[in-house]
Amino acid sequence: MTSTLVRRHRPHPSSSHSADPGIRTRDWTEIQERMLVPLYEAVYERLDVGAGTRLLGLGCGSGLALLMAAARGAAVCGTDTDPDRLDLARERLTAAGGARGEDTPPVRLGLGDPDSAWVREAAEAAADARATAGFTVVTAFEPLPALGAAPGAAMDAAVSALTAATALTERGGAVVLAGWGPPERCATSAVLRVGARLADPMCAPARWRPCGRDDLERLAERAGLRPDGSGRVACPFGYADLDSAVRGLLSTGLFDAAERATDPTQVAKEVAEALHPHQRADGTVWMPNVFRYLIARV
Repeated sequence: MTSTLVRRHRPHPSSSHSADPGIRTRDWTEIQERMLVPLYEAVYERLDVGAGTRLLGLGCGSGLALLMAAARGAAVCGTDTDPDRLDLARERLTAAGGARGEDTPPVRLGLGDPDSAWVREAAEAAADARATAGFTVVTAFEPLPALGAAPGAAMDAAVSALTAATALTERGGAVVLAGWGPPERCATSAVLRVGARLADPMCAPARWRPCGRDDLERLAERAGLRPDGSGRVACPFGYADLDSAVRGLLSTGLFDAAERATDPTQVAKEVAEALHPHQRADGTVWMPNVFRYLIARV
């Protein structure tokens, strides 16, 4: 699959990244979100997502993965903790359905975890007369932290979200978990370690950690799921220039703890320095990465 470099953007003062969440949302949508498209496509192809699929996206962000599933004919809904991203996801999905001129089911998106009334309503709306339960596929594409090293609260929250989601999923339905591949195969790991190092004084649970080999399996087991296959997908991060790379990475939230512990300007400076080895002669930034996904069954 060919990855596409994002277009050049005008630089913004680094201090504005934290001051205006709207800038972060735009940077995520315009720069960073597309980096995981190969992961979305590989999973959807493997699960044959299409007409008849009723999909719930956990951590759906601004909706690109949901948009891709809807384009394949799936009925989709999603949940996220960021209201700005959800608003954009709703706009994109509604516009896409209207542009196709299709009689599509209403897009259902909401804040928080899936253990809420709106998700239960979405599950009922997504189910047709022949279905015995709501969702046939649940995705958690947002890369999970290293659960073996994460604080208990972080693991408990992940298990709780998955348990609530699977309660709304038909028996035999697929739950997809995703995470970073081995650090030695992820060029971005060296950059993410900058945030982890700067956040260390706070012992922040949100900081990045490398994933362990069996982290996804452990999470599935705790959530009462049965592993049913896994895979690895190349997801290179490509940026038009250094500024776009810094802005895209900061939009992930993986550096938020570092910014709280130190200073946004300092974090942006150190991220840029860590990116220099990955900058090519033409100014573009290219970092090969591998992501891993696990398919588990309810």
